[in-house]
Amino acid sequence: MCQHCNYVRSLKSSGLGYTPNRLKVLEAVGRNSAPASAQDLFAALRRTSRINRVTVYRILDLLVENGLVERLSGGGRTFFYGLAASEHHPWHAHFYCKICGSLVCLSPESLPVDDVALRGSLPGKIEGLQIRVDGVCQGCLRAAGGAASTPPAGAQG
Repeated sequence: MCQHCNYVRSLKSSGLGYTPNRLKVLEAVGRNSAPASAQDLFAALRRTSRINRVTVYRILDLLVENGLVERLSGGGRTFFYGLAASEHHPWHAHFYCKICGSLVCLSPESLPVDDVALRGSLPGKIEGLQIRVDGVCQGCLRAAGGAASTPPAGAQG
């Protein structure tokens, strides 16, 4: 879980408001080192609470609409959820494995995003930014017998 984030304050200041289930879902998103699917978040939450699947999906939609969580496109109809860019979570790219479907965060330095310059050059307000590098992860390369010995540049895991 992010040590810098106050999720209760984030919920209240977003205008969304605090509820125990909203807090649980936001904490579950923040607990992951990489964006997670709604199904993975639901499975993790079910281990410790009685929250149902529809509630998790609705809360994720609310968190996205209110700018607390970003919805990232995976392959096909798959979406992943991660904390939205903020003071403690800079814009960054992601690496998507076309074989196993994993999505990992790349360090902000691997593909730097100058959001100040970007904002100054656009005719409107940025509400989201997605940079996704598609390829094959090291695990899938090893399984296929074509392993390279180093992870993707800037991979955070």
